[in-house]
Amino acid sequence: MDMETEPARMTAAEASALIQSRKMSCEELVRSCLRRIASRDAVVKAWLRLDPDYVIRRARELDKLPSKGPLHGLPWGVKDVIDTADYPTTQNSPIYDEFRVGRDAAPVAVVRGSGSLILGKTDTVEFASMGRKALTRNPYNLAHTPGGSSSGSGAAVGDFQVPLGFGTQTGGSHIRPASFNGIYGLKPSWNRVSREGLRMSSITLDTIGWYGRGVEDLILVAEAFRIPRDPIPVSVKGLRVGLCRSPVWREIEPAGELALSTAAKRLTAAGAIVEELELPEPFSRLHAAHTAIAESEGAAAFLPEYVNANALLAATLRERVENVLQITAKQLLEAYALADFCRPVLDGMFGPKLDVILTPSAKGEAPEGLHTTGDAVFNRMWTLMHGPNVGIPVCFGPAGLPVGVTLVGPQMADSRLLAIAQACAPLIDTEPEERKRRLWPD
Repeated sequence: MDMETEPARMTAAEASALIQSRKMSCEELVRSCLRRIASRDAVVKAWLRLDPDYVIRRARELDKLPSKGPLHGLPWGVKDVIDTADYPTTQNSPIYDEFRVGRDAAPVAVVRGSGSLILGKTDTVEFASMGRKALTRNPYNLAHTPGGSSSGSGAAVGDFQVPLGFGTQTGGSHIRPASFNGIYGLKPSWNRVSREGLRMSSITLDTIGWYGRGVEDLILVAEAFRIPRDPIPVSVKGLRVGLCRSPVWREIEPAGELALSTAAKRLTAAGAIVEELELPEPFSRLHAAHTAIAESEGAAAFLPEYVNANALLAATLRERVENVLQITAKQLLEAYALADFCRPVLDGMFGPKLDVILTPSAKGEAPEGLHTTGDAVFNRMWTLMHGPNVGIPVCFGPAGLPVGVTLVGPQMADSRLLAIAQACAPLIDTEPEERKRRLWPD
């Protein structure tokens, strides 16, 4: 098949249109993805579990059925902390090697019931928290991390191995890999998508999201989760954008600053009103509040493994259970109270003077080495605020790696944020073909 017509190169929305019109079969798309995986995954290492014969049989079955909607026939990568009926959920932990739950997590059930095909399980940091890192590498430079903890899903979508993937976020585990792999990601409002069947480390923070290669991909999936398409058109001209460097701006790197300023300039040139947004003082304490919540809730989450499989549990997770940071009940309660105070304050900023916040997705490019997944310093506050985030690619940094930005909206305004992102993305992201050329050259 000619490289330009390889279905694996398409966005989910492009593939969906062809499947819906019967101009392409699910089997054709799956076989193309499997060819790409066969040629690339020995070095990218995005997948933990994948059975090619099984998924081809499933694709043929889907091709026999009437369409269940836009997701029908589209393959998915599922982060291996999310349960699936047909593959083990190992959490990248020796404790759960080959462990089979035997049923789908709620979000997997939604997309499978919408006609999607679960291609396989993608690698993750242990328990999507800390401990063992994924073996996955950044498809743009194998010496660099793809980010984490949604390492495999981010790399698989970015490397054209699968059009859609589930990730999760406790700190920056979903949005940061979107930036590092040059893809789009939606972290929905907290609890907008059921977390049943996800191994959680923090009930206050954990959120399930998805990756695609365009905002339309994110919207197709959102509609399956009953997040409706916003009916009100968005004009970039006159759009009020708050440029938020955030209280941790001192951590920014040149590539991250370049991405943010480039996105702001492109929006301004299109008529958007981009103004600096300074957050009030309490927001400067949210980073520490996030740490207190993540550590304390993680201690409770990993206590069963600590008690029953201590020797197999990563030392960093044992230390979390042992509360080596000495977080007190008072600190935890103060952290909860601060977050509860700041959420309505942030939501109240949106209105006549502010439509969307523009902020960094990461410090900069993906760092070198597989001992790290990068730093979530620019994500933690937004995760704790529980509103929706959309990651959009912007440019390449000096090391030749992708860098993106994040659009932030108020809680439960997912539909409006996606509409704004869809209007802004063609201006912010001017290099989709260049990313394709670098990863899949002629």
